[in-house]
Amino acid sequence: MKASQNTSTEKNNLVPIIIIASLFFIFGFVTWINGALIPFMKTINELTDAQSYLVASASYISFVVMALPASYILNKIGYKKGMSLGLVIMAIGALVFIPAAEARTYWVFLAGIFIQGTGMTLLQTAANPYITILGPIDSGAKRIAIMGIANKTAGALGSLIFGALLLSGIDEVKEKLGSASINEKGMLLDTMADSVFMPYLVMAIVLFILGILIRKAPLPNVDAPEVNETEEGSTVKTSIFQFPHLWLGVLTLFVYVGAEVIAGDTIIAYGISLGFPAADAKFFTTLTLLAMVFTYAIGVILIPKYLKQGTALKISAVLGIIFSICILLTTGFTSILFVAALGISNALVWPAVWPLTLEGLGRFTKTGSALLIMAISGGAIIPPLYGRMVDANKHELIASGLNDVDALATASTHSYWILIPCYVLILFFAISGHKYKSWSRK
Repeated sequence: MKASQNTSTEKNNLVPIIIIASLFFIFGFVTWINGALIPFMKTINELTDAQSYLVASASYISFVVMALPASYILNKIGYKKGMSLGLVIMAIGALVFIPAAEARTYWVFLAGIFIQGTGMTLLQTAANPYITILGPIDSGAKRIAIMGIANKTAGALGSLIFGALLLSGIDEVKEKLGSASINEKGMLLDTMADSVFMPYLVMAIVLFILGILIRKAPLPNVDAPEVNETEEGSTVKTSIFQFPHLWLGVLTLFVYVGAEVIAGDTIIAYGISLGFPAADAKFFTTLTLLAMVFTYAIGVILIPKYLKQGTALKISAVLGIIFSICILLTTGFTSILFVAALGISNALVWPAVWPLTLEGLGRFTKTGSALLIMAISGGAIIPPLYGRMVDANKHELIASGLNDVDALATASTHSYWILIPCYVLILFFAISGHKYKSWSRK
Protein backbone atom coordinates (compact mmCIF):
# COMPACT_ATOMS: atom_id res chain seq x y z
CA MET A 1 0.00 0.00 0.00
CA LYS A 2 2.80 2.40 0.96
CA ALA A 3 4.72 1.68 -2.27
CA SER A 4 1.54 2.37 -4.23
CA GLN A 5 1.06 5.70 -2.44
CA ASN A 6 4.67 6.70 -3.11
CA THR A 7 4.31 5.84 -6.81
CA SER A 8 1.10 7.88 -6.98
CA THR A 9 2.81 10.83 -5.27
CA GLU A 10 5.75 10.68 -7.67
CA LYS A 11 3.36 10.73 -10.66
CA ASN A 12 1.41 13.66 -9.20
CA ASN A 13 4.65 15.56 -8.60
CA LEU A 14 6.15 14.86 -12.03
CA VAL A 15 4.84 18.00 -13.75
CA PRO A 16 5.85 20.38 -10.90
CA ILE A 17 9.30 18.74 -10.78
CA ILE A 18 9.74 19.29 -14.53
CA ILE A 19 8.66 22.94 -14.21
CA ILE A 20 10.99 23.62 -11.28
CA ALA A 21 13.79 21.79 -13.13
CA SER A 22 13.33 24.24 -16.02
CA LEU A 23 13.82 27.10 -13.58
CA PHE A 24 17.00 25.48 -12.26
CA PHE A 25 18.11 25.22 -15.89
CA ILE A 26 17.75 28.99 -16.14
CA PHE A 27 19.67 29.53 -12.86
CA GLY A 28 22.52 27.44 -14.19
CA PHE A 29 22.69 29.09 -17.60
CA VAL A 30 22.77 32.63 -16.21
CA THR A 31 25.04 31.84 -13.25
CA TRP A 32 27.77 29.85 -14.96
CA ILE A 33 28.41 32.23 -17.85
CA ASN A 34 30.39 34.21 -15.25
CA GLY A 35 33.33 31.91 -15.98
CA ALA A 36 33.51 33.45 -19.47
CA LEU A 37 32.53 36.95 -18.30
CA ILE A 38 35.43 37.25 -15.85
CA PRO A 39 38.32 37.13 -18.40
CA PHE A 40 36.13 39.05 -20.88
CA MET A 41 35.49 41.90 -18.41
CA LYS A 42 39.12 41.87 -17.30
CA THR A 43 40.22 42.52 -20.88
CA ILE A 44 37.68 45.11 -22.10
CA ASN A 45 37.80 47.12 -18.85
CA GLU A 46 41.53 46.57 -18.17
CA LEU A 47 41.03 45.21 -14.64
CA THR A 48 43.17 43.49 -12.04
CA ASP A 49 42.38 39.89 -11.04
CA ALA A 50 40.67 41.05 -7.84
CA GLN A 51 38.53 43.58 -9.73
CA SER A 52 37.53 41.03 -12.38
CA TYR A 53 36.15 38.66 -9.73
CA LEU A 54 33.65 41.37 -8.73
CA VAL A 55 31.63 39.89 -11.60
CA ALA A 56 30.87 36.99 -9.26
CA SER A 57 30.41 39.36 -6.32
CA ALA A 58 27.80 41.49 -8.09
CA SER A 59 25.73 38.41 -8.82
CA TYR A 60 25.99 36.71 -5.45
CA ILE A 61 25.80 39.77 -3.18
CA SER A 62 22.26 40.29 -4.47
CA PHE A 63 21.26 37.15 -2.56
CA VAL A 64 22.23 38.87 0.71
CA VAL A 65 20.44 42.10 -0.09
CA MET A 66 17.30 40.57 -1.58
CA ALA A 67 16.71 37.19 0.13
CA LEU A 68 14.54 38.46 3.01
CA PRO A 69 12.67 40.96 0.78
CA ALA A 70 12.11 38.08 -1.66
CA SER A 71 10.63 36.00 1.16
CA TYR A 72 8.31 38.91 2.01
CA ILE A 73 7.29 39.30 -1.66
CA LEU A 74 6.56 35.57 -1.98
CA ASN A 75 4.37 35.67 1.12
CA LYS A 76 2.40 38.51 -0.49
CA ILE A 77 2.04 37.34 -4.09
CA GLY A 78 2.72 33.59 -3.89
CA TYR A 79 5.24 31.27 -5.48
CA LYS A 80 3.96 31.36 -9.04
CA LYS A 81 3.74 35.15 -9.40
CA GLY A 82 7.05 35.45 -7.56
CA MET A 83 8.78 33.16 -10.02
CA SER A 84 7.26 35.08 -12.92
CA LEU A 85 8.43 38.39 -11.47
CA GLY A 86 11.91 36.94 -10.92
CA LEU A 87 12.21 35.99 -14.60
CA VAL A 88 11.10 39.46 -15.72
CA ILE A 89 13.67 41.11 -13.43
CA MET A 90 16.37 38.85 -14.85
CA ALA A 91 15.34 39.94 -18.35
CA ILE A 92 15.72 43.60 -17.36
CA GLY A 93 19.19 42.83 -16.02
CA ALA A 94 20.13 41.25 -19.36
CA LEU A 95 18.98 44.38 -21.21
CA VAL A 96 21.28 46.54 -19.05
CA PHE A 97 24.26 44.80 -20.70
CA ILE A 98 23.47 46.58 -23.96
CA PRO A 99 24.12 50.19 -22.78
CA ALA A 100 26.96 48.84 -20.62
CA ALA A 101 28.67 47.49 -23.73
CA GLU A 102 28.05 50.72 -25.63
CA ALA A 103 29.70 52.78 -22.87
CA ARG A 104 32.21 50.03 -21.92
CA THR A 105 31.60 51.02 -18.31
CA TYR A 106 32.37 48.35 -15.72
CA TRP A 107 29.96 49.52 -13.01
CA VAL A 108 27.04 49.41 -15.49
CA PHE A 109 27.94 45.80 -16.30
CA LEU A 110 28.01 45.08 -12.56
CA ALA A 111 24.60 46.77 -12.17
CA GLY A 112 23.15 44.48 -14.86
CA ILE A 113 24.62 41.42 -13.16
CA PHE A 114 23.21 42.58 -9.79
CA ILE A 115 19.72 43.05 -11.29
CA GLN A 116 19.87 39.56 -12.78
CA GLY A 117 20.97 38.28 -9.36
CA THR A 118 17.94 39.97 -7.79
CA GLY A 119 15.63 38.08 -10.15
CA MET A 120 17.46 34.82 -9.41
CA THR A 121 17.04 35.47 -5.67
CA LEU A 122 13.27 35.51 -6.09
CA LEU A 123 13.40 32.30 -8.11
CA GLN A 124 15.78 30.52 -5.74
CA THR A 125 13.90 31.59 -2.59
CA ALA A 126 10.78 29.98 -4.04
CA ALA A 127 12.18 26.97 -5.88
CA ASN A 128 14.60 25.45 -3.35
CA PRO A 129 12.23 25.04 -0.39
CA TYR A 130 9.42 24.11 -2.79
CA ILE A 131 11.30 21.15 -4.24
CA THR A 132 12.65 20.17 -0.79
CA ILE A 133 9.20 19.80 0.81
CA LEU A 134 7.42 18.57 -2.32
CA GLY A 135 8.01 15.01 -1.05
CA PRO A 136 9.53 13.14 1.93
CA ILE A 137 12.37 15.07 3.61
CA ASP A 138 14.71 12.04 3.56
CA SER A 139 14.63 12.03 -0.24
CA GLY A 140 14.97 15.81 -0.55
CA ALA A 141 18.59 15.48 -1.67
CA LYS A 142 17.48 13.18 -4.50
CA ARG A 143 14.99 15.75 -5.85
CA ILE A 144 17.50 18.58 -5.52
CA ALA A 145 20.10 16.41 -7.29
CA ILE A 146 17.68 16.17 -10.21
CA MET A 147 17.47 19.97 -10.14
CA GLY A 148 21.27 20.04 -10.07
CA ILE A 149 21.47 18.02 -13.28
CA ALA A 150 19.28 20.61 -15.01
CA ASN A 151 21.25 23.46 -13.41
CA LYS A 152 24.73 22.26 -14.31
CA THR A 153 23.80 20.97 -17.78
CA ALA A 154 22.56 24.49 -18.51
CA GLY A 155 25.72 25.89 -16.93
CA ALA A 156 27.89 23.74 -19.20
CA LEU A 157 25.93 24.90 -22.26
CA GLY A 158 26.03 28.54 -21.13
CA SER A 159 29.75 28.37 -20.52
CA LEU A 160 30.39 26.88 -23.96
CA ILE A 161 28.06 29.26 -25.81
CA PHE A 162 29.20 32.44 -24.08
CA GLY A 163 32.81 31.28 -24.07
CA ALA A 164 32.63 31.01 -27.85
CA LEU A 165 30.80 34.34 -28.22
CA LEU A 166 32.82 36.44 -25.77
CA LEU A 167 36.29 34.89 -25.76
CA SER A 168 36.68 34.28 -29.48
CA GLY A 169 39.84 36.10 -30.60
CA ILE A 170 40.67 37.39 -27.11
CA ASP A 171 44.29 36.20 -27.35
CA GLU A 172 44.82 38.12 -30.58
CA VAL A 173 43.20 41.23 -29.06
CA LYS A 174 45.51 41.05 -26.02
CA GLU A 175 48.52 40.74 -28.30
CA LYS A 176 47.47 43.78 -30.35
CA LEU A 177 46.76 45.84 -27.22
CA GLY A 178 50.40 45.65 -26.19
CA SER A 179 51.56 47.67 -29.21
CA ALA A 180 48.39 49.65 -30.07
CA SER A 181 48.03 53.41 -29.72
CA ILE A 182 45.41 54.85 -27.35
CA ASN A 183 42.90 55.32 -30.20
CA GLU A 184 43.55 51.86 -31.65
CA LYS A 185 43.22 50.32 -28.19
CA GLY A 186 39.86 52.03 -27.68
CA MET A 187 38.57 50.75 -31.03
CA LEU A 188 39.72 47.19 -30.32
CA LEU A 189 38.09 47.11 -26.89
CA ASP A 190 34.87 48.74 -28.17
CA THR A 191 34.57 46.11 -30.90
CA MET A 192 35.12 43.34 -28.38
CA ALA A 193 32.56 44.85 -25.96
CA ASP A 194 29.91 44.93 -28.72
CA SER A 195 29.93 41.11 -28.82
CA VAL A 196 27.60 41.00 -25.79
CA PHE A 197 24.78 42.84 -27.61
CA MET A 198 23.04 39.99 -29.46
CA PRO A 199 23.39 37.17 -26.86
CA TYR A 200 22.02 39.33 -24.05
CA LEU A 201 19.19 40.67 -26.21
CA VAL A 202 18.16 37.09 -27.03
CA MET A 203 18.49 36.15 -23.35
CA ALA A 204 16.22 39.05 -22.33
CA ILE A 205 13.53 38.06 -24.85
CA VAL A 206 13.57 34.40 -23.73
CA LEU A 207 13.35 35.38 -20.05
CA PHE A 208 10.41 37.73 -20.69
CA ILE A 209 8.54 34.96 -22.54
CA LEU A 210 9.25 32.43 -19.77
CA GLY A 211 8.09 34.96 -17.18
CA ILE A 212 4.71 35.12 -18.91
CA LEU A 213 4.44 31.34 -19.36
CA ILE A 214 5.24 30.48 -15.73
CA ARG A 215 2.07 32.35 -14.63
CA LYS A 216 0.01 29.59 -16.27
CA ALA A 217 2.12 26.69 -15.00
CA PRO A 218 0.25 24.01 -12.95
CA LEU A 219 2.16 24.27 -9.64
CA PRO A 220 0.35 22.86 -6.56
CA ASN A 221 0.54 24.60 -3.18
CA VAL A 222 2.88 22.87 -0.73
CA ASP A 223 4.00 23.87 2.74
CA ALA A 224 5.99 22.49 5.65
CA PRO A 225 4.29 21.20 8.82
CA GLU A 226 3.45 23.93 11.32
CA VAL A 227 4.65 22.01 14.39
CA ASN A 228 8.07 22.71 15.89
CA GLU A 229 9.06 20.38 18.68
CA THR A 230 12.20 19.07 20.32
CA GLU A 231 13.24 15.46 20.01
CA GLU A 232 11.36 14.75 23.22
CA GLY A 233 8.26 16.41 21.75
CA SER A 234 7.76 18.62 24.81
CA THR A 235 8.95 22.09 23.89
CA VAL A 236 7.48 24.13 21.05
CA LYS A 237 10.00 26.39 19.32
CA THR A 238 9.05 30.06 19.17
CA SER A 239 12.02 31.67 17.41
CA ILE A 240 14.27 31.05 14.43
CA PHE A 241 17.22 31.52 16.79
CA GLN A 242 16.32 28.30 18.61
CA PHE A 243 17.63 26.16 15.73
CA PRO A 244 21.45 25.99 15.89
CA HIS A 245 21.55 23.48 13.05
CA LEU A 246 19.94 26.12 10.80
CA TRP A 247 22.69 28.66 11.46
CA LEU A 248 25.38 26.02 11.01
CA GLY A 249 23.67 25.06 7.74
CA VAL A 250 23.75 28.70 6.61
CA LEU A 251 27.50 28.89 7.38
CA THR A 252 28.05 25.62 5.54
CA LEU A 253 26.23 26.84 2.42
CA PHE A 254 28.15 30.14 2.62
CA VAL A 255 31.55 28.45 2.35
CA TYR A 256 30.25 25.84 -0.08
CA VAL A 257 28.95 28.38 -2.61
CA GLY A 258 32.27 30.23 -2.36
CA ALA A 259 34.13 26.99 -3.09
CA GLU A 260 31.76 26.07 -5.93
CA VAL A 261 32.12 29.47 -7.58
CA ILE A 262 35.92 29.30 -7.31
CA ALA A 263 35.89 25.86 -8.93
CA GLY A 264 33.64 26.97 -11.79
CA ASP A 265 34.42 30.65 -12.34
CA THR A 266 38.22 30.74 -11.88
CA ILE A 267 39.17 27.70 -13.94
CA ILE A 268 39.15 29.53 -17.30
CA ALA A 269 41.28 32.39 -15.99
CA TYR A 270 43.47 29.82 -14.21
CA GLY A 271 44.02 27.91 -17.45
CA ILE A 272 44.95 31.13 -19.26
CA SER A 273 47.41 32.01 -16.45
CA LEU A 274 49.08 28.61 -16.96
CA GLY A 275 49.62 29.42 -20.63
CA PHE A 276 46.64 27.70 -22.25
CA PRO A 277 45.08 29.73 -25.10
CA ALA A 278 41.60 31.12 -24.43
CA ALA A 279 40.28 29.00 -27.32
CA ASP A 280 41.09 25.91 -25.22
CA ALA A 281 40.54 27.38 -21.74
CA LYS A 282 36.93 28.32 -22.52
CA PHE A 283 36.05 24.61 -22.24
CA PHE A 284 37.43 24.20 -18.71
CA THR A 285 34.31 25.37 -16.83
CA THR A 286 32.39 22.74 -18.77
CA LEU A 287 34.70 20.07 -17.31
CA THR A 288 33.78 21.18 -13.78
CA LEU A 289 30.07 21.22 -14.56
CA LEU A 290 30.10 17.84 -16.31
CA ALA A 291 31.80 16.38 -13.23
CA MET A 292 28.93 17.79 -11.17
CA VAL A 293 26.26 16.41 -13.52
CA PHE A 294 27.86 12.95 -13.37
CA THR A 295 27.88 13.04 -9.55
CA TYR A 296 24.31 14.37 -9.40
CA ALA A 297 23.22 11.36 -11.47
CA ILE A 298 24.92 9.04 -8.97
CA GLY A 299 23.10 10.86 -6.16
CA VAL A 300 19.73 10.42 -7.86
CA ILE A 301 20.35 6.66 -8.09
CA LEU A 302 21.80 6.12 -4.60
CA ILE A 303 19.91 8.58 -2.33
CA PRO A 304 18.16 7.65 -0.07
CA LYS A 305 17.94 3.90 -0.79
CA TYR A 306 21.66 3.12 -0.70
CA LEU A 307 23.23 6.33 0.59
CA LYS A 308 22.05 8.66 3.35
CA GLN A 309 22.17 12.42 2.80
CA GLY A 310 24.60 12.92 5.70
CA THR A 311 26.97 10.25 4.39
CA ALA A 312 26.95 11.80 0.92
CA LEU A 313 27.90 15.13 2.51
CA LYS A 314 30.81 13.56 4.43
CA ILE A 315 32.20 11.93 1.29
CA SER A 316 31.86 15.21 -0.63
CA ALA A 317 33.77 17.18 2.03
CA VAL A 318 36.60 14.66 2.25
CA LEU A 319 36.98 14.60 -1.54
CA GLY A 320 37.01 18.42 -1.56
CA ILE A 321 39.92 18.50 0.88
CA ILE A 322 41.84 15.86 -1.12
CA PHE A 323 41.31 17.55 -4.50
CA SER A 324 42.26 20.99 -3.08
CA ILE A 325 45.56 19.61 -1.78
CA CYS A 326 46.18 17.95 -5.15
CA ILE A 327 45.71 21.31 -6.95
CA LEU A 328 48.46 22.79 -4.79
CA LEU A 329 50.84 19.88 -5.39
CA THR A 330 50.48 19.64 -9.19
CA THR A 331 51.04 21.88 -12.21
CA GLY A 332 49.75 22.37 -15.76
CA PHE A 333 46.76 20.48 -17.10
CA THR A 334 46.90 18.00 -14.19
CA SER A 335 46.23 20.87 -11.78
CA ILE A 336 43.36 22.06 -13.98
CA LEU A 337 41.85 18.57 -13.91
CA PHE A 338 41.87 18.63 -10.11
CA VAL A 339 40.07 22.01 -10.16
CA ALA A 340 37.50 20.42 -12.47
CA ALA A 341 37.32 17.38 -10.14
CA LEU A 342 36.01 19.72 -7.44
CA GLY A 343 32.74 19.39 -9.36
CA ILE A 344 32.57 15.82 -8.00
CA SER A 345 33.07 16.97 -4.41
CA ASN A 346 30.68 19.92 -4.79
CA ALA A 347 27.73 18.25 -6.51
CA LEU A 348 25.92 16.69 -3.54
CA VAL A 349 26.69 19.41 -0.96
CA TRP A 350 23.81 21.72 -1.88
CA PRO A 351 21.28 18.85 -2.25
CA ALA A 352 22.27 17.39 1.14
CA VAL A 353 22.56 20.62 3.15
CA TRP A 354 19.06 21.88 2.28
CA PRO A 355 17.00 18.97 3.68
CA LEU A 356 19.38 18.47 6.63
CA THR A 357 18.97 22.16 7.52
CA LEU A 358 15.24 22.55 6.89
CA GLU A 359 14.31 19.39 8.78
CA GLY A 360 12.28 20.27 11.86
CA LEU A 361 11.89 24.00 11.09
CA GLY A 362 8.13 23.67 10.54
CA ARG A 363 6.48 27.10 10.32
CA PHE A 364 9.95 28.69 10.21
CA THR A 365 10.80 26.91 6.95
CA LYS A 366 10.27 29.99 4.72
CA THR A 367 12.43 32.20 6.92
CA GLY A 368 15.04 29.45 7.14
CA SER A 369 14.99 29.14 3.37
CA ALA A 370 15.57 32.88 2.99
CA LEU A 371 18.57 32.64 5.32
CA LEU A 372 19.96 29.74 3.28
CA ILE A 373 19.52 31.79 0.11
CA MET A 374 21.43 34.64 1.78
CA ALA A 375 24.27 32.17 2.30
CA ILE A 376 24.75 32.21 -1.48
CA SER A 377 26.63 35.44 -0.75
CA GLY A 378 29.63 33.21 -0.14
CA GLY A 379 30.00 33.38 -3.90
CA ALA A 380 30.34 37.17 -3.59
CA ILE A 381 32.99 37.14 -0.88
CA ILE A 382 35.24 34.09 -1.17
CA PRO A 383 36.13 34.28 -4.93
CA PRO A 384 37.31 37.93 -4.65
CA LEU A 385 39.43 36.84 -1.68
CA TYR A 386 40.99 34.28 -4.01
CA GLY A 387 41.54 37.08 -6.57
CA ARG A 388 43.19 39.32 -3.96
CA MET A 389 45.43 36.46 -2.91
CA VAL A 390 46.46 35.93 -6.56
CA ASP A 391 47.31 39.63 -6.91
CA ALA A 392 49.24 39.76 -3.63
CA ASN A 393 51.16 36.53 -4.31
CA LYS A 394 51.93 37.64 -7.86
CA HIS A 395 53.45 40.94 -6.71
CA GLU A 396 55.49 39.11 -4.07
CA LEU A 397 56.86 36.64 -6.61
CA ILE A 398 57.69 39.40 -9.10
CA ALA A 399 59.54 41.26 -6.34
CA SER A 400 61.56 38.09 -5.69
CA GLY A 401 62.70 38.03 -9.33
CA LEU A 402 60.10 35.88 -11.11
CA ASN A 403 58.76 37.14 -14.46
CA ASP A 404 55.10 38.22 -14.83
CA VAL A 405 53.87 35.06 -16.58
CA ASP A 406 55.43 32.55 -14.17
CA ALA A 407 54.47 34.69 -11.17
CA LEU A 408 50.80 34.74 -12.19
CA ALA A 409 50.73 30.98 -12.80
CA THR A 410 52.37 30.17 -9.45
CA ALA A 411 50.25 32.70 -7.54
CA SER A 412 47.04 31.36 -9.10
CA THR A 413 47.91 27.78 -8.11
CA HIS A 414 48.99 28.55 -4.55
CA SER A 415 45.91 30.68 -3.84
CA TYR A 416 43.64 27.63 -4.10
CA TRP A 417 44.54 26.77 -0.49
CA ILE A 418 41.56 28.98 0.48
CA LEU A 419 39.34 26.00 -0.44
CA ILE A 420 40.65 23.72 2.31
CA PRO A 421 39.04 25.48 5.33
CA CYS A 422 35.78 25.65 3.35
CA TYR A 423 35.63 21.87 3.00
CA VAL A 424 36.68 21.37 6.62
CA LEU A 425 33.60 23.37 7.72
CA ILE A 426 31.40 21.32 5.40
CA LEU A 427 32.81 18.14 6.94
CA PHE A 428 32.01 19.41 10.44
CA PHE A 429 28.38 20.05 9.49
CA ALA A 430 28.14 16.61 7.89
CA ILE A 431 29.53 14.81 10.95
CA SER A 432 27.80 16.65 13.78
CA GLY A 433 26.65 20.17 12.92
CA HIS A 434 23.31 19.11 11.43
CA LYS A 435 22.48 17.22 14.64
CA TYR A 436 22.47 20.35 16.84
CA LYS A 437 18.70 20.79 17.08
CA SER A 438 18.95 22.67 20.39
CA TRP A 439 21.51 24.94 22.03
CA SER A 440 21.48 22.74 25.14
CA ARG A 441 23.15 19.44 24.25
CA LYS A 442 22.55 16.53 26.63
